[in-house]
Amino acid sequence: MRSLPPLAAVRVFEAAARHENFTAAANELGMTQAAVSHQIRLLEARVGQPLFRRERQRVFLTDAARRAATDVAKGLDAIEAAFARLRADDDGTLTISTTTTFANTWLAWRLGRFQMSHPEIAVRLSVSEALADFSGDGVDVAIRSGPGDWPGLQAHRLLDQDFTPMCSPAFLAAQGGRIEPIDLLRLPLISPQDPSWARWLHEAGLSEAGERPLPGVRLDSQANEGHAAMAGQGVAMLTPFFWRQDMADQRLVQLFPQVSTLGHGYWIVYPEPRRLSPKIRRFRDWLLAEIERPWSVAQDRALASA
Repeated sequence: MRSLPPLAAVRVFEAAARHENFTAAANELGMTQAAVSHQIRLLEARVGQPLFRRERQRVFLTDAARRAATDVAKGLDAIEAAFARLRADDDGTLTISTTTTFANTWLAWRLGRFQMSHPEIAVRLSVSEALADFSGDGVDVAIRSGPGDWPGLQAHRLLDQDFTPMCSPAFLAAQGGRIEPIDLLRLPLISPQDPSWARWLHEAGLSEAGERPLPGVRLDSQANEGHAAMAGQGVAMLTPFFWRQDMADQRLVQLFPQVSTLGHGYWIVYPEPRRLSPKIRRFRDWLLAEIERPWSVAQDRALASA
């Protein structure tokens, strides 16, 4: 019969040892700092020796605990990998979670290329604005927008989430064929409450824009905002990368050369313990290469006709 300490305490020890910080371990595991300290004390009582030295509100691994931490980490990785292999469709099905904007404006047009290159992998695309639940939803990889610092996840930056005002040619013509930045304070805007509007207007020298609400409708995704702009409903703040084909086909017009950013990007993310999964590595490598592929009007038109 095995004489093992409680697995919950082992998981806490591994995280605390990796960070040498109880607060960071608590954030990663979704626990309180007090709960982390309690689990460490239980484990210390179980092994009969201290695992951390407490000095001036900081903790440091003891020499013995540092040696043990390496083996514990390897053991937890092995457990994670063993249970991952139990999933019946682990090798044969890849479930991708992404946002409406990334799916509708870019990924859905190209996903067939990955399927053709890897016919042994069935692909399921889940579109949602909510963060993926890797433990409960069966999601293998997700494409998220944000700063890229999600605890417990491997993250690879795909592209910058920059933005600039766009509208339809018909809307521009209705304004006399020219729109100045100051005109945006009176024109109908699409989702003007989005922080991207305040940032762009501030960098355009219109700091007073934040002093009063801007007029316009509110939509739930950039995909919908772009299509509303194409329909002539106003000016939308859009990421040029996603709308290159629509600008080339003169469905959208970029009004100004200025492009701003909040410092965020789009990322492909997946749990760190699954970084060696063959299907995840294949999709990650394909996606990074596809993002870097030189763009041309002919390429996207060929995708659209296909």
